Amino acid sequence: MRSVRVRILAILAVLVIAGVGAWQLLPSGEAKSDAITVGTSDVVTSLDPAGAYDAGSWAIYSNIYQSLMTFKPNAVTPEPDAAESCGFVGQKLQTYQCKLRDDLTFSNGRKITAEDVKYSFDRIFRIKSEVGPAGLFPTLKSVKTEGRTITFNLSGRDATFPQKIATGAAAIVDRTKYPEDKLRAGNQVDGSGPYVLKSYESGNRAELVPNLKYKGALKKTGEAVNIRYFKTSEELQTSWDNDEVDIAHRQLPSETLANLNVNDPDVRVTEAASAEIRNIIFNSRADSPFGEKKVRQAVAALLDRGPLVRKVYQGTVDPLYSLIPTGYIGHSTPFFDAYPSSDPARAKQLLEQAGAQTPVAVNFAYREGDMYTKETAELRRQLEKDGLFKVSVQAVEWTKYQKEYAAGKYDMYTVGWFPDFPDPDTFSQPLVGTGNVLHSGYSSKKMDQLIAATQQFSDRSRTSNDFKEMQALVGEDVPLLPLWQKKDYVVAKSEVAGSQYLSDGTGTWRLWELAWI
Repeated sequence: MRSVRVRILAILAVLVIAGVGAWQLLPSGEAKSDAITVGTSDVVTSLDPAGAYDAGSWAIYSNIYQSLMTFKPNAVTPEPDAAESCGFVGQKLQTYQCKLRDDLTFSNGRKITAEDVKYSFDRIFRIKSEVGPAGLFPTLKSVKTEGRTITFNLSGRDATFPQKIATGAAAIVDRTKYPEDKLRAGNQVDGSGPYVLKSYESGNRAELVPNLKYKGALKKTGEAVNIRYFKTSEELQTSWDNDEVDIAHRQLPSETLANLNVNDPDVRVTEAASAEIRNIIFNSRADSPFGEKKVRQAVAALLDRGPLVRKVYQGTVDPLYSLIPTGYIGHSTPFFDAYPSSDPARAKQLLEQAGAQTPVAVNFAYREGDMYTKETAELRRQLEKDGLFKVSVQAVEWTKYQKEYAAGKYDMYTVGWFPDFPDPDTFSQPLVGTGNVLHSGYSSKKMDQLIAATQQFSDRSRTSNDFKEMQALVGEDVPLLPLWQKKDYVVAKSEVAGSQYLSDGTGTWRLWELAWI
């Protein structure tokens, strides 16, 4: 097994950047001109921004499309990208305006207009894909244009709206190429990001070359990059061992990452704090066993996160006891407070109070993949060991999986979640609001009121108490059950520069930072 070396912690990168830069900028003789190959086990659901709301798709969107705003690494406030300027009009936080740059073109040469921006938003809601990003914009009422000015009219106060339009959901598409009422077919992309998609084979590879027409927040475009997609971590590991990829991200097997060889000078690993989380989602509809709250609480009472952290993920994740992960405003630990340890007797009592016949038969689905198979096997073991549940498990291909949990076909299912932007709001409305993107069927008037309350303030520190109350309600209603919060690893060959900037733990890829030393 090819070993890896920890060279830098990305969370400390700001403190050591001067020292890091020295070895990365030293010439190595002949300059390489080959494309840098990045390997991942993530999946691209769709190349059309109206048809995807997942980490694998958004990772590539951040390179081939532009949004009005963008985030620099580790920043909490977005800055203009395709926009010349943006800001709220007045103090009500219900009207937001952007002025589009006048020098932008799509990669096909067509000039970008404000009408393209409006079109890009309108078609999200017209298509309303079951796995699309419409749920990210619950307050967006209408989009108007006048010249280069785009005005977003909101149905209520939403201090987080500037952050939302800095995500892949707000990617600008060419209105002459993307149908207004359906997703674009095929593998062609017309965007204006720092890269052009030269070729694409779904589930296998993407070939990206620098977009020489790009203008925006970035001061440079990077090297040519090839992305290789693998079905499993083991397949990615094999390709890494065979020197077929130069960088591996999301990700090599946990066993590899947990057994780092500090004596290997040929490979570097960036380990970053991450807000990636994973939850069990319960189908809260009346026709599911989990339509009854006490049955969901019984699962919470049985869960022991320790074996997941130690045995399944080899310490590359931390146990999570809240809707909002550590490092975000309002983080608390309601699931630890209410369910400090696995308690089968309490779980049995809850099921009796619910009038449930034991063992309760449930189906449990997960996205097919090696590490998720191990995770699901451990969760099934915990649920069945005291005879309280009978669990049938099902591994499903990712695209099919999204559509089927959206249709309510599973009683319980696991979903990982990356923050869309650096604010706790990204864990609230999309995950537990009415009409949430997890399609859990959960709806609570009190929850929706708390979500609206947190969107009232530009000073986000004022939202802390509301977010804590929201998490307490999640701990009571249990629409989902937090499992873990992950560390982010980027593994790279020593001759690749900039790998520590590829990811900041948010799911965005900054491929333009990569270069040969």
